[in-house]
Amino acid sequence: MLEVLTRPWTLHILWALSHDGPMRFGVLRRQVEGISSRVLTERLRLLEEKKFVFRHYEPTIPPAVTYGITERMKDIEKVLAQLEGLSRKWEGEGTAAGRHA
Repeated sequence: MLEVLTRPWTLHILWALSHDGPMRFGVLRRQVEGISSRVLTERLRLLEEKKFVFRHYEPTIPPAVTYGITERMKDIEKVLAQLEGLSRKWEGEGTAAGRHA
């Protein structure tokens, strides 16, 4: 699990999907600023393979593909929320606190 989650962009993708709910590929790419379409596609395929993310395909013109987190990810969602809270706490303490560590 850690091997998958520690890949570049993976936690950012999961955070966006857990925070903002299911979304289409283009919206997700805009949410994860700086990621290329190729890398986003690779990460989503891996996350889908590991059953962390679901992919819903609608055969419209153009095709509509929506991604979201699975039930398996609900536990990770709690951890992501804790990390977000810790990040906000540390941000509120300022950068000087980090220099004392």
